[in-house]
Amino acid sequence: MAVYTELSVDEVAAFFRVLGLGLPRSVRGITTGIENTNYFVNTEAGEYVLTLFERLAFEELPFYLHLMKHLAAPGLPVPDPVANVRGEILHSLKGRPAVVVNRLPGESVTAPTVSQCRTVGEILARMHVAGSDYPRHQVNPRGLEWWDEVAPVVGRCVSEEQRSLLISELAFQKEIAASPSYEQLPKGPVHADLFRDNALFDGEHLTGVFDFYFAGCDAFLFDIAVCLNDWCVDDCTGGQRDDRAAAFLGGYESVRALTPAERPLLPAMQRAGAFRFWLSRLWDLHQPREAALLKAHDPSHFERILRVLRGEVA
Repeated sequence: MAVYTELSVDEVAAFFRVLGLGLPRSVRGITTGIENTNYFVNTEAGEYVLTLFERLAFEELPFYLHLMKHLAAPGLPVPDPVANVRGEILHSLKGRPAVVVNRLPGESVTAPTVSQCRTVGEILARMHVAGSDYPRHQVNPRGLEWWDEVAPVVGRCVSEEQRSLLISELAFQKEIAASPSYEQLPKGPVHADLFRDNALFDGEHLTGVFDFYFAGCDAFLFDIAVCLNDWCVDDCTGGQRDDRAAAFLGGYESVRALTPAERPLLPAMQRAGAFRFWLSRLWDLHQPREAALLKAHDPSHFERILRVLRGEVA
């Protein structure tokens, strides 16, 4: 999240009035994240998050918004987009696509406990199960096709050693994706970005999962790997914390058991998850966009995790 499009309180008030959400008491830009413009809006009717999409076009957004609606319907703790009087959940503000969702309670954690890791595993599996009958389809927007497109671009901006790593890992992931074993992996809608800052807790109780705007249809195992690489990694060394990983996978499998096809490919998918986020952070570093408020992420964190997973770092 970031702020690229600045809004006045009056602009927000007029927009919220049309949605019947009451008069804003406070409007505050959100600095975390990098893709969209986001504001916390506290109104007479409740607390909301207003998002203006800076990269995604109107026609690209129904998959994400209706996925949230689909997951919220059975009671999963995800944002529920607010509809207007015509039942539309995708809106327009200042020439950009916009959505308003309820603000979920709780706070993100920076040092997750074993219990919290187990809970995240459980909710991820519940989302996979609940999304299995979601009728819309969209490929993972930051999947293999995107990697193939941007790796040569960022490769011109890094060291020779890093360029060699980009080429080697991309070749490995292409080989995995073309394998018969990969074809057997269960697939469906995945969050694809369920990091610690995209989940909320009240103590040990998980109160929300948000930021679905990298979601797409992919192997469930890739979603699992993305989580393992954030929730279950030592931030200093990039190595996996086995106690957290065991708890996460135990929580996941308490809802949906991994198939025989999934277990052998988990190490390769963890490499895929690390590669995806190293690549995207390199892209954001070397292809920056202007923003009123923006916090950039350090690419070296996922480069270190990838090297550990490849066995290059002890």
